[in-house]
Amino acid sequence: MNPFRVRGRSVAWLGVLPGAALFGIFALLPALAVLPLSFTNITGVPNVPWKFIGFANYVEFFSGGQASDDLASFRRTIVFCLVVTIVQTAIALAIAVLLNSRLRGRSFYRAVVFLPTTLGVTIIGLIWSLFFDAQGGPAASVVHALGGSSAFFGDPNISFYLVIFVQMWMGMGYAVVIFLAGLQTIPLDLMEAAVVDGASPWARFRRVTFRLLAPSVTANVVIAIIGSLQSYQLIYVLTGGQFNTKVLAMQVLQDGFGTGSGSGSLPLQQGLASAASMLQFVLIAVIALVALFYLRRREVDL
Repeated sequence: MNPFRVRGRSVAWLGVLPGAALFGIFALLPALAVLPLSFTNITGVPNVPWKFIGFANYVEFFSGGQASDDLASFRRTIVFCLVVTIVQTAIALAIAVLLNSRLRGRSFYRAVVFLPTTLGVTIIGLIWSLFFDAQGGPAASVVHALGGSSAFFGDPNISFYLVIFVQMWMGMGYAVVIFLAGLQTIPLDLMEAAVVDGASPWARFRRVTFRLLAPSVTANVVIAIIGSLQSYQLIYVLTGGQFNTKVLAMQVLQDGFGTGSGSGSLPLQQGLASAASMLQFVLIAVIALVALFYLRRREVDL
């Protein structure tokens, strides 16, 4: 055995240990502490006693006084995830195929598509809040010119779908970049062979391009699922969780920190928030793992 190689590995591990220790203390341990706290009635208020109450928080989530609101947030989270994942992936694929073609100025267009990902959530929220300002934003001017009116983010009938649109706009750049990376790995010989065989553009896309993009599709779908299921920042900035836009992550925020609509009258319920966050964790894990397993199987079949 080479002692220098062993020594080098030891030095490498010593370099990793400080970062691993910080991750464990400030990320892993707090995450693990959520599970036992979900079985208590802790409020988060200093000097207020708390005790172990078993599964009472989970029962309250599904059948307590706020059960209808909790279940509505749960269902809304599922819808948010499905729409963002499916629509964003489909649009990103179409944009990536277009930007991968011999399009004049495609480098500029690629930069424009990726630009929203460089902006913070607060800036994005401000941009779209101004755009959909009901008192004089560009969207309101167009609607008024057509003889209508809308409160946009203040309208319970459409605010949730507007938030979904902004979420997709914000995450589209990453999805397009992943697809572009996948497209550029496709051998040109295969496409040329398909052209020689007389395959139509749609046949080439369906039988060659899309099949070879299977790993990129898997990556984008899983990233979109995880990101959308734990998203709350954009909703908080745009609507504060009001007007039928509250999702499960926003419910956790309100229960745990009293933040959001009506926060002045909402008591802190960090035990209930911990239970809701555990349900959110299970939801993300189940959906992401099922999608990953299915898509990996599809990659092998293709």
